[in-house]
Order: sequence, then structure tokens, then C-alpha cells
Amino acid sequence: MTQPNLSPAETAIDVDARHIRDAIREAIVERRLAPGTKLSETDVGSLFNVSRTLVRAALQALSYEGLVNVEKNRGAFVAQPTIAEAQQIFATRRLLEPVILREAARRIGKAEIRHLRQHLAEEERLRNERGTSARRAEIKASGDVHLAIAEMSGNAILKRFMDELVARSSLVIALYGRTVASSCGHNEHQQIIDALERKDVDAACALMVEHIDHIEADLDLRSAEKGADLRAALRL
Repeated sequence: MTQPNLSPAETAIDVDARHIRDAIREAIVERRLAPGTKLSETDVGSLFNVSRTLVRAALQALSYEGLVNVEKNRGAFVAQPTIAEAQQIFATRRLLEPVILREAARRIGKAEIRHLRQHLAEEERLRNERGTSARRAEIKASGDVHLAIAEMSGNAILKRFMDELVARSSLVIALYGRTVASSCGHNEHQQIIDALERKDVDAACALMVEHIDHIEADLDLRSAEKGADLRAALRL
């Protein structure tokens, strides 16, 4: 049976290739793979014990999302967004996320608010932990708040756009973000959810735009950190 709500890139690859794509995507989003990291078809295939053909399909799918650059005669690399691309990503989020909020607000009830607050609790828990792995998990948890709201919109196309935007935002943060900041503000998430709970959609939208402004303002031009060993990054 065909899985619902899959993009053309997703339907074009089989289950094994999708598993590889998801593992690499997660490593990129969680900043375990730094921008510019080479993704050798041979190395990735060896780690997953699959053919280079499957790896190539997974990398091509990631390139459609803007997370991987496939260069002729050089291979595949984790994308390195330029400053202009970073600005475009956040400009798009400022346009799109208020629309998603308004769509979601019509469907959000007490159960959905409870679900969003569970995300906040997890984000808070990770914020209080120490270490690089906790920091990466906190960044992912922050993005998950935005994705949860997009899921509640009931619009699969908007959700797919947000999946890509959040993933690409993680790349931008990995490349240009300050080490001790750059995750979505936990308190700002709480304010947005509070506004949704009291049905003040205009306030929620204004808070979301302000929140995205703060994320972008926290970026700073810097060199990407050296990527981790590929096996360690993919947790294999």
C-alpha cells in the first residue's frame, strides 16, 4: 500500500533508502553532521551494509530538501547555506508560520494544548541538562514544537514545507549560530501556546514573527565546527 502524504522524492526510493535518508537527515538536524561534511557513498553504504545505489537514492532525496549538495565528480556533502540563503529561510518562515498558526488554531482544543505543553516540558528538561548531546537534543526539541503546530494545521503540504524549513534552519544554526544560544526561545514558545490556548490568534501570530526575528538575530558569521566521525554521527 502506498504511504500517504509522501513527496515525489519519498515515493521514488524504497524502504532501505528511506531509512538511510532519515538517519542522515536526523544527524544533520541534530547537528551531529556539520555543514560541509562529505557523505561518501562507499562509506555510508558500508555503515548501513547496503549498495551504493540505495545510498545514492537517499542522498538524492536529501538534495531535494536542500540538506545535501551532490556535486559532479566530487560526491555528496552536507549543505552549507550561504548568508543569503539563511536570510531567505527565515524570511519564508516569517511568511509561512503565521499562516500555519491560523490554520492550526481552528483545530486546536484542550488535547492539542496538552500535547504542545508536553513538548515544552521536554524542551525545558533538555535545557537544564549539560553536554553537547543534550544541547543538540534541545535544538531538535525546539524545532519539534514548530512541527507539532504544523501537524495540527491538518495541511500536509504546509507540514512538508515546515519539515524542510526546520531542517534547513538547523543547518543555518549549525553554521552561523552562537554556541550557547541559537535554539528557539523556550519562554517564547510558551507565550505562543498561551495565546493559542486563550484563542488570541493575532497575538500568537505576532509572537511567532517576533520569535523568528530573535532566532535570526542570534545568528553570527562563523566557521562551521569540524564534523564528527560519520559512524558516530549516524549512531551506528
